[in-house]
Amino acid sequence: MAHRRSFLQAMTAAPLMLSPSIAASANREAAKLTISDMELVHVRVNRRGDWIIPRLKTSNGLSGLGDASQSTDDGQCIRFLKQYLDMMRGRSAFDIAWFCRASAPIRAQKGDNFGRTPSSVAASAFEQCLWDLQGKALGLPAYQLFGGRIQERIRLYANINRSTDDRTPAGFAANARRAVEAGFDAIKLAPFDNMPAEVTGRAQLDHFMQLGIDCAQAVRDLIGVKRDLLIDVHSHFNREDGLELVRRFEPLHLYWIEEVCPPEPVQNLAAINMAAKMPTAGGEQIHGVKGFYPYIKAEAVDIVMPDVKVAGGMLELKKIAGMAEGAGLMCSPHGPASPIGNVAAAHVMATVPNFEIFEYSFGEVPWRAELVEPPERIENSSLILSDRPGLGYEINEKVAAKYAL
Repeated sequence: MAHRRSFLQAMTAAPLMLSPSIAASANREAAKLTISDMELVHVRVNRRGDWIIPRLKTSNGLSGLGDASQSTDDGQCIRFLKQYLDMMRGRSAFDIAWFCRASAPIRAQKGDNFGRTPSSVAASAFEQCLWDLQGKALGLPAYQLFGGRIQERIRLYANINRSTDDRTPAGFAANARRAVEAGFDAIKLAPFDNMPAEVTGRAQLDHFMQLGIDCAQAVRDLIGVKRDLLIDVHSHFNREDGLELVRRFEPLHLYWIEEVCPPEPVQNLAAINMAAKMPTAGGEQIHGVKGFYPYIKAEAVDIVMPDVKVAGGMLELKKIAGMAEGAGLMCSPHGPASPIGNVAAAHVMATVPNFEIFEYSFGEVPWRAELVEPPERIENSSLILSDRPGLGYEINEKVAAKYAL
């Protein structure tokens, strides 16, 4: 009985079961792979936010990358990254479970299960760095550390929202055309972002609702019926108006509609999900399995959208996808990120059976692909994962220096 209990405890503590040869290699490398220092690659992107890429270093000369972008406060995020470095300096890069537990009180002090906080984004980025280091130390792509690849294609949709300055139907359609010409077969926009936080009367609400629908209709007319159209509402509506919105979107045959109303109280999203004729998606602001559990239990959406930069990192993303799988839901990570954040999430999604589709911020900067070496590969609306160790990327120092903050 004691042997059985210790075995079960070991199974609970270890998220992954490595082969004996890999486990032996990991034990040898763990002693050498101690955290020593960190650099920050901070580049200017656009008005929607910049990219912060921590580069974590070890005593034997390896470096691992993560994405700490879009935390709502870059300065605070950087301070938390340095705090986490102090916690981990001298420890093995294999101590991911220890780091997650040790950083939990810091994250809990700065935010709850909802909200994109600098502390949670910094912790998520730091955790990504550790997985990159492990893969490089073992000579394995990160997806091998998460159980092995079962998804041959990492399908992408082009989020044209962040690069559309002309927020009219014609403006969205023009940017959608560029995405289609680039080879994307699925397009997402958030056509209600110009809607005031507080609308003044029904007439104003109707105006912005109709404008958003008109923008979506223009994109549908441009991309045709064979490509997929996704709409992000960014929680601009309440339950009652959200129910009307999903009804009015029915003729556009959406691939999904995303976050019609705020995540709390979750019963409002559940009511919209039950009424909607199209699939619903959401969860980009939720942190950790504890945050996603009530969201999934309430049947708030059909497709969960954890963000690897917010949810807690790559291991937490895998756990959330597994919880969604148990509930019969698909997983489509939220990902307006740098190439580092996108590839970190993609390595995890390559290993889960309920992966659906993944986000790609289209057209933000023309040098995006060249920020990393080898350059990010997007082909036929798919992200091409390499079999290089870790996340498979290093920073292109010339590009990073050119656009550094």
